[in-house]
Amino acid sequence: MGKRLFLGNLPVSATEDSLKETFSQFGTVESVKIITDKVTCQSKGFGFLELATIQEAVSAITKMNGSVMDGRELKVSEAKPLVPRDGSGMKSSQIGSGFRG
Repeated sequence: MGKRLFLGNLPVSATEDSLKETFSQFGTVESVKIITDKVTCQSKGFGFLELATIQEAVSAITKMNGSVMDGRELKVSEAKPLVPRDGSGMKSSQIGSGFRG
């Protein structure tokens, strides 16, 4: 169990400050990051939050998973480590090797 949490189904109204305030009841919030669209800069509806201890994280998951924030049922769970992609994307050696006419 890690200290980093995944926060899903966030309402559009959620801000990093509002999440920090909400989760501070469980302990020291070390970081908060709402994931946004690169083009529109709007929230994608999920983010990550890190608490100071594992005990604080367990308490936050237990009490906040399924709770309602601005009409949305939050999904709060342990954040999974980033898994590298399977390599299906373009490799640097393929760039510029398309057909020419």
